[in-house]
Amino acid sequence: MPVRLQFIARKEPPDLLDLPWATPLAEWDHPRLVRMAKGASRHVVRFVADGDRVYALKETVPADAEREYAMLRVLGEENLPVVEAVGVVTGRETAGGEPLGAMLVTRYLDFALPYGYLFGLEGSYGLGHKLVDAAVVLLVRIHVEGFYWGDCSLANLLFRRDAGTLMAYLVDAETTERHRPLPEGMRRSDLDLARENVAGGLLDLDAQGLLSPEVDVIELADLVEERYTALWAELTSSLEVDVGERHLIEGRIRRLNQLGFDVGELIVERDGAGDRLRVAPALVEEGHHSRELRRFTGLEVQENQARRLLNDITAFGAFLARVEGRQAPQAVVAARWIAEVYEPIVERIPAELRDRREPAELFHELLEHRYYLSEAAGHEVDNETALRSYLESVLPFQPKERVIFDDEE
Repeated sequence: MPVRLQFIARKEPPDLLDLPWATPLAEWDHPRLVRMAKGASRHVVRFVADGDRVYALKETVPADAEREYAMLRVLGEENLPVVEAVGVVTGRETAGGEPLGAMLVTRYLDFALPYGYLFGLEGSYGLGHKLVDAAVVLLVRIHVEGFYWGDCSLANLLFRRDAGTLMAYLVDAETTERHRPLPEGMRRSDLDLARENVAGGLLDLDAQGLLSPEVDVIELADLVEERYTALWAELTSSLEVDVGERHLIEGRIRRLNQLGFDVGELIVERDGAGDRLRVAPALVEEGHHSRELRRFTGLEVQENQARRLLNDITAFGAFLARVEGRQAPQAVVAARWIAEVYEPIVERIPAELRDRREPAELFHELLEHRYYLSEAAGHEVDNETALRSYLESVLPFQPKERVIFDDEE
């Protein structure tokens, strides 16, 4: 059987044809192999560079590879934070005719790190709560869209910085299923499994000596259910109001927007007496601020980063109105902010330091640094002063997070 490479057509399709598909993945010795920060896996996983892109290759049985490839595509089409499915390779066999496993190919997420690597970088202080919050948001989003994960664990997530918080990305969809609606039993089972797996992942870190003694593993595991229950209720529960209090419906929508979710549809039911309304969200999608920022600037960033950048655009608009004596339309303010504030700062980052942070996260850190400088100085510090200080005293001492090592271990 000839090797079959099935991949998603892109403007820049991956260059995968010259790889040694007739050799077991564990035995590859190829100049394009690179070593990336990664977590534990049941399968052999290796990484291949293609220009400035990196692809993850996972060797597994054909049926599982094809199923996971299809499921990752579905999850991605629903705008859920998952690794990008690139292709699947089947029909592999050795030169002697022995069958080999199939290969799932995904795009490696730039600036995304496994939880163990993060603990190694910054220790345990405050990190556990950030990890739990990120994992819970992802699990709730998956359930809202009718997906059962079946293997939610810290090991099956990658994390990217998001304006001081973390955003979680699903990297393993082997056991994922879709049901509309998602049965309550499956949802509860997924949550229970997530709680157990988070505890197990943290205990693994403890056994490796990467967890500080003050970290309470059981407390963090319990926090998974506590945070999940609160967010699930906010996104899905019904609100009962008097007919004359319809403004409370707008308040509910505003609260969801503040959490970073858009409400696409509402179900409104009137009781038999006609004096009470029962209101429930029918369609909820995360990304309220990131979509608003994209609409005005074209920037593709994560939710909390978008919130922070939008706040800076608003502050910039107030500055322009004060200096120029008139209030410009928001689209004009955003265009000027990109051209006069954001892009000049990003372009000033030395090439050797650009692997420390994504541009949007770096801009967030610069704003934080400017705030603390202003507080210490007792007056407002401008961006130029803050940037010079940040490039001298902060960024050079941050670890690389677009991590590509030079050789294989």
